[in-house]
Amino acid sequence: MFLRRLGAQRWMNLGPLSTFHAPMSDSSTKPAVQDGLAFERPLNDLQTKIDELRSLNTGSQLELQGEIELLEDRLKRQTAEVYAGLSPWERVNVARHADRPLTSDYVSMMLDDFVELHGDRVYGDDRAIITGLATMGEHRFLLVGHRKGKTVKDRLACNFGCAHPEGYRKALQKMQLAQKLRLPIISLINTPGAYPGIGAEERGQASAIARNILEMFAIDVPIISLVIGEGGSGGALGIGVGDRVGILENSYYSVISPEGCAAILWKSGEKAPEAADALKLTSKDLHRLGLVDKIIPEPLGGAHRDQKGTVASVQAQLDEWLTELKAIPPADLMEQRYQKFRGMGVPTEL
Repeated sequence: MFLRRLGAQRWMNLGPLSTFHAPMSDSSTKPAVQDGLAFERPLNDLQTKIDELRSLNTGSQLELQGEIELLEDRLKRQTAEVYAGLSPWERVNVARHADRPLTSDYVSMMLDDFVELHGDRVYGDDRAIITGLATMGEHRFLLVGHRKGKTVKDRLACNFGCAHPEGYRKALQKMQLAQKLRLPIISLINTPGAYPGIGAEERGQASAIARNILEMFAIDVPIISLVIGEGGSGGALGIGVGDRVGILENSYYSVISPEGCAAILWKSGEKAPEAADALKLTSKDLHRLGLVDKIIPEPLGGAHRDQKGTVASVQAQLDEWLTELKAIPPADLMEQRYQKFRGMGVPTEL
């Protein structure tokens, strides 16, 4: 009943939060037909044929179930082949898919209770960073995450997940509160990078991110960081120091976006695919280099094709990590965290 320490009588139920979207219906497990990913067009065409046959099968006396099952098997095989051979640039585009579950989806679909905490006590409340006290099964923790928004209005309000300095100050203040309450911290990373505007720089963007990185090493409660979509630059690192760092299979984590890298090195955004390959930003590259602890598999065809399945996999992994980390004494936890990051960046032949 730790909230009573704050004078609260009970948890506030998640309820109908205006800033969050309700859990997806059962139709969310169906392959999404999107026109944004060129390599998915043959899969979407095949799915359209299957849907048409299902409609005919239910609306007439024709027996088409056998044909439908053959096409479904073909779709599964073709999807597995396509996703097994994706280039780094194609995985970046999967990570940015409009139907990929966002932090708001994890809040509404994974948590039992959630109380959002606002403001940095200095400038304002940055909607690009969400913080709050959460309950998931037997676990209570502080959730910190990037918020991108789903509608055009929400995305503009959230700067498409690009946080200002006040967002990082808010995150740090709430993490220090979690330390006082002896609560673990879970951060969900999904940003192309920190907001690059003049106002953000005037208010100390680089300093805010640097301070977060430094102070997170001094927080003696378990911290779990998970890249659920984009992990771009210091914008991701500002909430990315953790005892366990995970990444979804089709997410990416990089010092800079492929477009930004291409603009600097080749002076052309058309070189983004080459930049994505050079940056070694895919989950497999990151795991091989020791920058992430575990890759969480996504459903066949990516997280955007099965939001519920993706959230269930993430929840199971978070539950495992929370149980494991809670058993480690604080002093040992901090030493392990330090040694974990101290060992990164050792020169190796790629």
